This record gives sequence, C-alpha cells and structure tokens, in this order.
Amino acid sequence: MNKHHESTGPTDEQQITLRGPAELADALPYLMGFHPSDSVVMVALHGGRGRFGGRLRLGIPQSPREWEPVADQLAECLISGSERRGSRPDAIVVFLCQDPVEGVTGHQAMERLRPFAQLLRTACGTLDVPVLEALCISGGRYWSYCCPDERCCPHEGKPLALPGTTVMAAAATYAGIQVRGSLRDMEARLAPMETAGARSQEQALDSAGAVLVSRILDTEGRAEVAGETLELAHALMDRLGRAPTGPPSAADTNDDRLISHDEAAALILGLQDRETRDKAAEWMEGPDATSALRLWRALARRCVGPYVEHAAAPLTLAGWVSWSTGDEPAARVALGLALRADPDYTFAQLLHQACNEGLDPETLRRCLRGERSAGAGEDRHEVPEVREVHAGRGGRRTGRRPRSRTVPPQATARRRAAPGDTGPGAVVVRRRTRESKRQGRRGSRSER
Repeated sequence: MNKHHESTGPTDEQQITLRGPAELADALPYLMGFHPSDSVVMVALHGGRGRFGGRLRLGIPQSPREWEPVADQLAECLISGSERRGSRPDAIVVFLCQDPVEGVTGHQAMERLRPFAQLLRTACGTLDVPVLEALCISGGRYWSYCCPDERCCPHEGKPLALPGTTVMAAAATYAGIQVRGSLRDMEARLAPMETAGARSQEQALDSAGAVLVSRILDTEGRAEVAGETLELAHALMDRLGRAPTGPPSAADTNDDRLISHDEAAALILGLQDRETRDKAAEWMEGPDATSALRLWRALARRCVGPYVEHAAAPLTLAGWVSWSTGDEPAARVALGLALRADPDYTFAQLLHQACNEGLDPETLRRCLRGERSAGAGEDRHEVPEVREVHAGRGGRRTGRRPRSRTVPPQATARRRAAPGDTGPGAVVVRRRTRESKRQGRRGSRSER
C-alpha cells in the first residue's frame, strides 16, 4: 500500500491527518458534502504534507471512447484552476466511484474503469503533476490502482469503514459538516416526476402555453404575466411555509400535493421570462429562502415530457438559493442539472462559475437587493457586478477553505461520443431556432 499523509481542515482551527487509501476513501464524502456516485473526483494536493486544495467532479462517461479527451480536460481544468487561485498542485488524488450493476461484481466494475484511471494518471503526468493515489470505490469496497501488492491491496478489495466510526467522521461532526447522502439521491429530489400525475402535468403545461404564449409576446401582456407569476409564486411560498416539514422524501411529496398542476404550469412558463426569473431570485435569504427553495424544487419536478428543458429556470433558482444560504454542494448539483437541461442557460453558467471559483454570493445579493446603480430598464443580467462575478473579479472569496468544483456538462464538448450516448458525462446538444423557442406546445421562453 502506498503510504502517504494528506491533511485537510474542516475548519481553520482543526486539521486532520489521513494515512493511506482507507482513510482517503472514507474522507471523500466529507470533502464533497455527499457521496459522489457514478463520478470521477480529482483533488489537488499542495506542499510536502499534501494539503487538500481544489477539487472537481464529473459524471463518468459511459463510452470508453470519451475517456481520453475527458481525462485530458479534467487534468488541465484542475491544474489551471489551482494556478489561478495562486498555487500549482504538487500532486493529485483520483477517485472513481461507480457501484456495480446487477450481475457485475465490484472487482469487475473496478477493472472496467482501470483504463480510465490510467488515462487520468497519464494526463496529469503530462502536465508534470503526478497522481499520488488513484482509488476505485464500488459496492462498499475500495481498490488502489497504484498499488500492485496483493498483501495490502487484495483482489477482492477492502471494505469501507462503517459510517460514523472514523476519525474523519468525528471531526466532521464536531465541525458541523454534513453528508447529504448520495449524488443520486440529491438529483432525484430535482428530477421530473414519474408518477401517474406526470401526464396531467404535461396537459396543464400545454393548456397554459396556449394561453400565455401570445400574452408574453405582447409588451403589455408580458408585464401582466410577470406580475401574476410573482404573485402566484409568493402565495405558494406562503402555503408551503405553513406546511410541516419532515424527511426529504416525505417533505417533497407533501410539497407536490400542495401545488396544483395548473399552478405549477403557470409558474413554470412565467419563469421562462428572464426579468421575471431575476425578480424571483430576490427571495434568496431570510425567512423567504426556505419556502422559495421548496417551491423551485417542486417546479423542477413538474417539468415533464417535452418540457424538461424548462426546468433550467427553477433549477437555477434552486441553485442560487442554496448557494446564497451556504449550501454549496446542493447548489452545484442544482446548477449542474440546470446546465444539463439547457447547456446555454446563461444565468446558470454565471452562477456555476461563481460558485466554483469560491466567490462570495453577497456580491450578487447586493445586486438583487436593488443597490445597483444601473437604471431599471437596463438588462439585469448584464450589470457590471454580475459580469464581475462571472469574470472572477467582483467578489471576495469567503475564506481560504478549498473549494470543490463540479464540472458542468457543457464544459466537456466530446464530439467523438457515440450516437445516442446519453449517460453520465455525455452531452446531448439540442439546437432550436429562437422562433421555435417562442412558439409551439412547449410554451414561451425569453432570452436567458
């Protein structure tokens, strides 16, 4: 086994020393804030003691033909991003996390991913940054791709530590760091509903689109629809705020019951207008934030059938509220899904970049509180403060704690992907004319 020391601090006052693959594997969920299922995670190490730095995550591409270009891009992204933040990595740790499918053992899943691990090691080495350790985590076990010694890294792998029994778990609990379950669980809370009500929701969206499209395309009608949308959103936030909360699954089910199909349809289509969406983004702090987040999640689940792309608006709002209230892992998941729904959605791109760069959301909060000097008629999405957030100049960092980075789907433009490959890591490019966005059964969407 490759013996090495890595240290990370859940807080500025406390540091934890991790020794060997077992403790590295155990630390991964605490580094990311969730269990990164079906993901490649890369973590930069700095200094002689291997201090954790920047980190990134991407869904593992299903097609092995994508692995080489993805490996090259991930290595370049992590190293150049670390340099922009002031320090080139001295080494990198790689994690490949993928549970075996039915009929496949964890060892077989690990062997399938071995070429990808080697490509990642080669890509980092080409940039003169060695991979200190590469681990596969699958089926509750882990394997090291860097250790050939069967005595310490056996063929069948080694079991992961029981949750909550390690030094890292104790330190994370003391520091108030929470693990929110698996990435799959977090995405499921935002995924389109698959219940019997999905068809009724699609019909409600069709009906609402037939009424709202012509109104939104009219100057006066657009203002009226905006007012109605925000009024309805506020009323539903009040309704959700009065409802009891519970475990995530039960709370989401209850929230879905409290919102009718017609109400959801009207809000989803109304939020396709950029100015209306930006106005809704002002519910990002204080007592409004919790109810707003529940509403945006519920609306994302209602974007069913041909309306899946419309989820970009509520998903982006959910990501923004999560980031504004300090839940960066949830923000990255929501914003990543928004970009999966619509890779060209500008607001999601800006927020995703700002969150990954570790900027302070207060910069944008000030904009949305109305403290901008730009006139009321100016494009809200192009004011100087928001451009600065995108460029990485306008906001101060929130501290020296390393930031994780989730690579958005559009950041890996893999043109050699196999036709029809829509698995994790693959990109499905959908191009429509502006006119087609504004007409037809899918409703109206203004520029983003």
